[in-house]
Amino acid sequence: MGAAHSFAQMMRAQRGALFGWVPVCLAVGIGCYFSLRVEPSGIELARAGFITFLCFFLSRTLPEPLRPLAMAGVLIGAGFLLASARAHSVAGPVLEFRYYGAVEGRIVAIDRSQSDALRLTLDHVRLDRVPPERTPHRVRLSLHGDRSLDIAVEPGLQVMLTGHLSPPSGPVEPGGFDFQRHAWFARLGAVGYARTPLMGVADPAGGLGVFRVRMAASERIQQVLGGDTGGFAAAITTGDRSAISQSALDALRASNLAHLLAISGLHMGLMSGVVFAALRIVLALIPPLVLRVPARSIAAAGALVAAAGYLALSGGNVATQRAFVMVAVALCALMIGRRAISLRAVAIAATIVLVMRPEALMGPGFQMSFAATTALVAIFGWMRDGQIVLGPKWLQPVVAVVISSAVAGFATAPIGAAHFNAIAQYGLLANLVSVPLMGVLVIPAAVVAVVLAPIGLESIGLWAMSLGVDWILSVAHFVANLPQSRTYVVGPSGAVLPLLALGFLTLLLWRGRLRWGGAVAMAASFMLWAETERPDVLISDTGTLVGVMTDDGRALSKKRGAGFAARNWLENDGDGDDQYIANTRWQAGGSVIHLSGKRAVAAFEGCDAGQIVVSSVPMPADDLPCTVHDPDTLKHTGALAYDLGTKGAVLTTARTIAGERLWTHWPDKKTPRKPEQFARRSSVKKP
Repeated sequence: MGAAHSFAQMMRAQRGALFGWVPVCLAVGIGCYFSLRVEPSGIELARAGFITFLCFFLSRTLPEPLRPLAMAGVLIGAGFLLASARAHSVAGPVLEFRYYGAVEGRIVAIDRSQSDALRLTLDHVRLDRVPPERTPHRVRLSLHGDRSLDIAVEPGLQVMLTGHLSPPSGPVEPGGFDFQRHAWFARLGAVGYARTPLMGVADPAGGLGVFRVRMAASERIQQVLGGDTGGFAAAITTGDRSAISQSALDALRASNLAHLLAISGLHMGLMSGVVFAALRIVLALIPPLVLRVPARSIAAAGALVAAAGYLALSGGNVATQRAFVMVAVALCALMIGRRAISLRAVAIAATIVLVMRPEALMGPGFQMSFAATTALVAIFGWMRDGQIVLGPKWLQPVVAVVISSAVAGFATAPIGAAHFNAIAQYGLLANLVSVPLMGVLVIPAAVVAVVLAPIGLESIGLWAMSLGVDWILSVAHFVANLPQSRTYVVGPSGAVLPLLALGFLTLLLWRGRLRWGGAVAMAASFMLWAETERPDVLISDTGTLVGVMTDDGRALSKKRGAGFAARNWLENDGDGDDQYIANTRWQAGGSVIHLSGKRAVAAFEGCDAGQIVVSSVPMPADDLPCTVHDPDTLKHTGALAYDLGTKGAVLTTARTIAGERLWTHWPDKKTPRKPEQFARRSSVKKP
């Protein structure tokens, strides 16, 4: 009886604060769906739906203290079903083989690859000798080689080129970033590159009007400003990052200023805030009007319209949609006389985003933006309720900026480090001297440029905008060149971030002494992170690269080639060295042997029991006493990881971790073989 009474008291204390747990429970259900190793069948989804309905029934019939628990079950089940429905709704053909030939399609997106090459996304795709029902809805190609013969790239232009295409690749290591899942929700059925000239097939037809306006605005900005200044300005106004150089991007990342390029909550909030303030001032200058109309509601409605326009102009990607939802919730609260900034408003925004895009939960953008927003709202709410004064009135804006940068930095640092394996040592300093300029100069100047554009005077606003952009870029380059500006950290295990998030949210949302259990969970997550052990051996999914852990760091078998895998392995190790340096650690022979090319296979003299031989070309392995991995076996397993303990080598495959999902495309998918069957094969093709 005593325990039941204590539980009832604890739940009564949560009245008014339980709504904050709605997106948390949805996220738990979504996370459960994405953590599965096998796609749930129709029967299993029906069971999940029945359990969800049963929980809903119980939420109406159970005693009041237990009803929130039943409603949590409803939300978890809803999150699971929403994620499944979303995954099936974006289903489309995925290329099942490597393709070389003519590629025709309509340009629907333009950006740049990590190698700084122009990259096009095409829809209405046509491939030579590939039937329409097997042709991907969208493909993405990087344009390499001499581009002097290319036509001008225009939105909506129907183009043709000769390209190399392949299915979206799996993780570069077991448990690594799953590009197949990312491509599935982006409806990308193939990726590749082209070295031949880009040819126009048909002029842009109807549709994609907003995309054309975006690219025209981006081109105009680049004409007026030029260089990285124009590229930066175009990125934060139109979402077009194709004009900013890789060196500038690297400097922004090293100084923790890369978030300024993404049109997110900061930009959307600043822009709508500038419009809201401007409209309030204009209405205040007309006393007869301001006395008769609700000026604040009208200004909030105008700011909401401006935010919607910004959403359309910027391309409407997931991050911008998320930012718009958050701003829209705040502005709507202002229009109906409610508090604009509160944890309830953040919970509403998070719920809307998760319902619209359940897959956003798995990305760093969603996690970092809502971590920062939740922390900021909680801290400033606590200061408001405690009537804490931030110094003299003239100093309060400066103190508020310092506190905001520090809180947001601390809230997002662990998430950024987990996803990107790096911490910008001087990131707080760089943000303190850059972010305020975004609010007082860059965004207001961008608004002025938009207002003056219809009369051809946008260059006035762009010139003012360039002053702030030049300062931000100079700060980025200065900070990036400081000694040890970036520290690399080991990638955590899969349990670290969920445990950290649960602890963080419990600490902020729960009422009562149990909230301090959140701090314990956060501490446990960091301890778990600190004990993370990296695999002793990593093997790429094509057999072209092998990495062996040594006392000096991971040794890579090649100094160039398979650069994406090499970079990810080293970053996940917390190693800041490049591939060339890692290759100097490689020693031929030993327990792991890498054979690169047909000549190496032809010269191979044999191996001993217990050795691991990796070949970049198919090779016979029938009579060898060692374990052999070649492209024919790796295509079934994906990338491999070995832990060489005292009890023998333990093998983990990317296929084992990624499982058999809608977005995975393994050979023999209907009758998958066990991982141990892949190492030794009864028959192989000769090279």
